[in-house]
Amino acid sequence: MNFDFDLLVIGAGSGGVRASRMAAGKGARVAVVENRYLGGTCVNVGCVPKKLFVYASEYAEKFEEARGFGINGTLESFDWPTLRDNKTNEIKRLNGIYTNLLENSGVTVLHGTASLVDGHRVTVGEQEYSAEKILIATGGWPFRPDIPGAEHAISSNEVFYLEEFPQRTIVVGGGYIAVEFAGIFNGLGAESHLLYRGEQILRGFDQDVRDFAATQIANKGVQIHTETDVRRIDKLEGGTLRCQLSNGDMLDADCVMFATGRRPMTDGLGLDSVGVETRDDGTIVVDHFFRTSVSSIYALGDVIGTPQLTPVALAQAMKLVAHWFAGDETPMTYDNIPTAVFCQPNIATVGLTEEEAVARHGDDITVFESSFRPMRHTISGLPERTLMKLIVQTSTDKVVGVHMVGAEAGEIIQGIAVAVKAGATKAVFDSTIGIHPTSAEEFVTMRTPRS
Repeated sequence: MNFDFDLLVIGAGSGGVRASRMAAGKGARVAVVENRYLGGTCVNVGCVPKKLFVYASEYAEKFEEARGFGINGTLESFDWPTLRDNKTNEIKRLNGIYTNLLENSGVTVLHGTASLVDGHRVTVGEQEYSAEKILIATGGWPFRPDIPGAEHAISSNEVFYLEEFPQRTIVVGGGYIAVEFAGIFNGLGAESHLLYRGEQILRGFDQDVRDFAATQIANKGVQIHTETDVRRIDKLEGGTLRCQLSNGDMLDADCVMFATGRRPMTDGLGLDSVGVETRDDGTIVVDHFFRTSVSSIYALGDVIGTPQLTPVALAQAMKLVAHWFAGDETPMTYDNIPTAVFCQPNIATVGLTEEEAVARHGDDITVFESSFRPMRHTISGLPERTLMKLIVQTSTDKVVGVHMVGAEAGEIIQGIAVAVKAGATKAVFDSTIGIHPTSAEEFVTMRTPRS
């Protein structure tokens, strides 16, 4: 059979673009279909604009810090349209870069919504295209709970384009997106409430990290309400949003944002009609090399239920292309993936939590932990503290988990992740000379196990 393309990719997010470019570089005839924006969630309504907002939210506290160092100044005003529009201009610049990357790689970009006809054919609008292989990389989409008045709330998609900056905010959710935006709103001067139905925010992170981070975040002004959910939202005259909470209280805000998880974005793809197997949560079932139940159709990224991180999708794309073109038969591993939460202060982690380590190794673990006031705050006078934690398998001396809550945690853990990935032991950490004075040196100077 003569195909229009060797590979047709549905979705031009991080994974889809990487797979498209790499396959085209191997000589394949590649097309990518996208109905929104090039770069996917990360570039447009995720990691990139969020980090820009995080930077902005940190400046107010810098003025507070400066006074202790004899530098006196005041924050005169915050102009939301400037931040919003400068962010949008940067995203447009990145969109252009993605367009050039694809076109310069010889990838055909098809603008429109794709729907599967069978294992080798896809429709985009009124046009039908055929391909030897089809790759689904459509990512995820914010989930909105089905409650009365949910239409009055926004998600992490809309938050980047608000007409006006809200003075009173409610963020519903306890994951990293919710925690980050509660901190962004707070840092930019809004009254910020974070509502989570569980007993503590940041489920899935190390328990000590969760408890420590929650305290630090609350100390900075975010009002955290655990074991609390929104039952109903009413829009009052004047625009105020009144939330009826699960505990019977009422809470008013100018903006309510749901950050209650993401679902696979497979609407209209026609997965059932062509026999692509999915799980109850809508994620696509794949094997070790991302092949679905239909042999010519593959999937990767958030849509398959693996960790919802841009670097994971990129790694999957590289693994898939290596499998196709270089005979790579080594399955993708998801161990020791470093991750960060860009709240204030930052959280970063790699490897096992203490709870996971106990479940895997029983009492064959030793924990090293340090909590301290960073040097800069001995002068600034601010109460922020830092937490660092090493988890070691006692019998092998191997470091199996590293966790940090503190300034620049993401930057620090990225380097330590290399050591953990390489299998470094606690003895290796101990024999490494620290850089003084830094917070990071604490990771190589912790000698006494936690009692």
